[in-house]
Amino acid sequence: MEEVSLKEVPGIGDVTARKLMELGITDAKGLLLYSPIQLAEMLNTAVERAEKIILNAYNLLKERGLIEDDFVTADYLLEKISMRKYITTGSKNLDNLLRGGVATGAVTEFYGEFGSGKTQLCHSLAVNVQLSEDEGGLAKNAIYIDTEKTFSPSRIVDIANARGLDPRDTLHRIIVARAYNTTHLLLLSHSLPRKIKENNVGLVAIDSAIAPFRAEYIGRGKLSERQQLLNRFMHELLRIAEIYDVAVVITNQVQEQPDIMFGDPTKPVGGHVVAHAVTYRIYLRKSKKNLRIAMIVDSPEHPPGEAVFAITRAGIVDPEGI
Repeated sequence: MEEVSLKEVPGIGDVTARKLMELGITDAKGLLLYSPIQLAEMLNTAVERAEKIILNAYNLLKERGLIEDDFVTADYLLEKISMRKYITTGSKNLDNLLRGGVATGAVTEFYGEFGSGKTQLCHSLAVNVQLSEDEGGLAKNAIYIDTEKTFSPSRIVDIANARGLDPRDTLHRIIVARAYNTTHLLLLSHSLPRKIKENNVGLVAIDSAIAPFRAEYIGRGKLSERQQLLNRFMHELLRIAEIYDVAVVITNQVQEQPDIMFGDPTKPVGGHVVAHAVTYRIYLRKSKKNLRIAMIVDSPEHPPGEAVFAITRAGIVDPEGI
């Protein structure tokens, strides 16, 4: 992947470049992850100057053909979608529901109650992304951001053995970060572009992405502040997925709607901010024994549908594969 250095961007001198590097922004593409207001806050400079720096980076990248033109034809977009890559979940049923698996260049949200399979999916994907493309992977590494202390190396060993991979090598290729609060989570998200480039990453899994915000910003008085911060975080993840062509997977919890008299009263946490930021939204629910049901809730290209999969020692599999 060709890079444009920060110093090539008009308006960025040695001091600014050094400060940006310290903030985790290592090239011109990294500047496109932030709004002028965000960048101005980070550099302690005027919004007008930050806006000019971002615009200069954008124009330079466009001149070199490293980002798309502002206006493109629909057939070009269709061709681009056809070239998208996917990571297998381990279940053909679930892969077919997602039209190939978990897509790169997008944010996929899996939400459901405790025990519905969210964390198990993240573990399976962290292993499967390391498989060759012929086997349903990307031959790349994974980043796993754990906010609820749910990452289990022993589960990775089980899944790696089932996939015919060396467990120690598989573990070494998963970069794990434990996020202790929202501030730490946001700092980790800022460092993702650098980590993605340095470690040949194809998957970023955040389990759970919304939990820290829900735990720290309690009550209606904090709702506005929480949603603004969450909105900034979610859109940063979306831009990272698109600019660096990685699959970003987040898990989310659910809460009950007491005013719902009929049907399923559960809904994902985060409100419209999360709903509008994710590319694909998948609802997971429990079935009998170790079976789970995945349902497409929102997608720009998938029709409504459901798929049944199973959770086993080997990870996510089809029921008939048990």
